This record gives sequence, C-alpha cells and structure tokens, in this order.
Amino acid sequence: MTSTKGLALVDLDETGIDKAFRSDVLEGLSQPQKAVPARWLYDDAGSQLFEDITKVPEYYPTRAETEILRDRGQDFAEAIGSGRAVVEFGSGSSVKTPLLLESISPAAYVPLDIAGDFLRAAAADLSAKFPGLPVFPVEADFMRRVELPEEVADMPKMGFFPGSTIGNMVPRTAVDLLRTMRDTLGEGSQLLIGFDLIKDRQVLKAAYDDAAGVTAEFNLNLARRINRELDGNLDVASLKHEARWNDDFARIEMHLVAQRDMEFEVAGRKFTLRRGETIHTENSHKFGKRSANTLLLAGGWTPVSRWLDSKERFSLILAEASIPRSAP
Repeated sequence: MTSTKGLALVDLDETGIDKAFRSDVLEGLSQPQKAVPARWLYDDAGSQLFEDITKVPEYYPTRAETEILRDRGQDFAEAIGSGRAVVEFGSGSSVKTPLLLESISPAAYVPLDIAGDFLRAAAADLSAKFPGLPVFPVEADFMRRVELPEEVADMPKMGFFPGSTIGNMVPRTAVDLLRTMRDTLGEGSQLLIGFDLIKDRQVLKAAYDDAAGVTAEFNLNLARRINRELDGNLDVASLKHEARWNDDFARIEMHLVAQRDMEFEVAGRKFTLRRGETIHTENSHKFGKRSANTLLLAGGWTPVSRWLDSKERFSLILAEASIPRSAP
C-alpha cells in the first residue's frame, strides 16, 4: 500500500514564521553586498515559477538532464541496482524523477523539500504514477541533517540531487551540504547528482534571463515573499532582475538591482538600497569534470560513474559514500 505520510521539520516561531528564513534575510541584508541564500527562492510560488523556467526555450539544463535519464536507464539500473530507498533533495519534477524510478525499481521514495504544499503535490503525483511505491514526503530544510522516516531506516539508500542545484552554493556551502547528505543517507549510500558544465557565456546568460521574463518573475518573487512573510515593504516595482557571468568564479549570478534609492523595513529592521545597488539572490556555478569530482571528494563522496547528454552540456555523476582507496 502506498503511503504519503508527511513529516514536518521546519522550525517555526510562535507566529508561524520560518526562523531560518528570517535569520538569513536579516543577516544578508545587513552585509555590504546584500544577499539572500538561493534556497529561499523556492516557496510554493517560486517552485512553480521554476517549473515554468524549465520549459522556456533558453533554459537547456532540464532538457539535457532529462535526455540522460531517458537514454541511460539501463546504465543506471546496472550501476545503482534495485531495492534502494531514493531520497530526493528537493521535490521531484513530473518528468525527471519518474524516469529514474522506472529505471531502478526502488523500494521507497522520500522527497525532501522546504516548500510544503509543492512537496505534497509532487508526492501525490508520484504516488499516482507509481501506485505500488511507498512514498514518504518530508518537509524539511535539507541543508541540515534530516532524520528519515523509520520505514526506510534499514533500506539501502540513494540520494538524488538533480538540476545542478549544487551549483547554487558557494564551494564551502556546497561541501557542507554534501557532508550533510552523507550524514542523512549513511555510510554505503549512493548519490546521483547533476552538474551543469561550463560553456559559451551568451548561452549561459540567456538561460538565466529568458525573453519571456519568467526568470525575472522567479527572482522578483523573493522580494514579494520577504514582504509577505517578514512584514517587509520592499518596492518590488523598483527592482530589476539581472543575470551576470562572473568568469573568476565560473558562475552565473542573479541580482535584484535597485532602480532608485530606497528605504525599507523587514521584520521591524530598517535597510537602504542605493540606485544601482543589488541584492545578490543566486549563484549558478558551472563545472568541468575535475572541479565536480574535487567538490564531491571534499564532501565525502567518491565519484564512480559519469554520464553526459549528446551535446555535452550537462553531466550526471554517481558517487558513493565510501572511503577512497587512493593514497593520501
């Protein structure tokens, strides 16, 4: 029988505000370069907007990754095997996750996400597609160690982290997350993770500033969320989305750029933005084979297999939570 039992682990204060969200926003807006961690882009509205982004012509990563999952199913079946509990860090998309589940015949599926309504909708969708598969959605901030449902405690586990979401984090945070994933999944587990590859900068910039303006709405939604959830009064109409390529750090950066001098409050604290000043909202690092492998090794994961799409735009890497056999 399929279960869609949810387990809520988000830490709320007495007024229902996510403590981590408030802390990150207030700290980030207090810095010389104002910044908010990218994970807060993904409330329910943001999660839906990101799903819309994956359908715009300029945004290639989803199509490239889906191609790998569609065409390399037999490879995944051989490398991963059957009977594992698949723990997805972030609610599964309606396209990519089923392709993986069909390939490897898992024993259970555990999606983790901080966007509760989106999480439950995604879990219900997967349950409908796989009526015999136990599904255990967990509402949690997976940047911290997550206690998985007891139903999967004794199962071998495989983490799934698609979309090159690891690239949204600066290296030290990415390494911390990979170590946290290792703690969540346990020794001997596997991780299938997406890495977007370095390519022509115009292709990259277009992917994060589409002509239809969907990515701009996704970025501006963060300001709306701050206003709604943290009693803010940011003038959203005076902010403009901008995507920049930073060659020194091999990343696309998303910013909200002030179009005029602004004074505003968030959670009772006063802030200012001068014209041209920005709130840095997201990084999307791009990788080569060596940099991706080095990042995984630093996080306690040993790369064992790597797959590319036909145009070599994107890679999926399978890694194991095991001690490397090579010399120090």
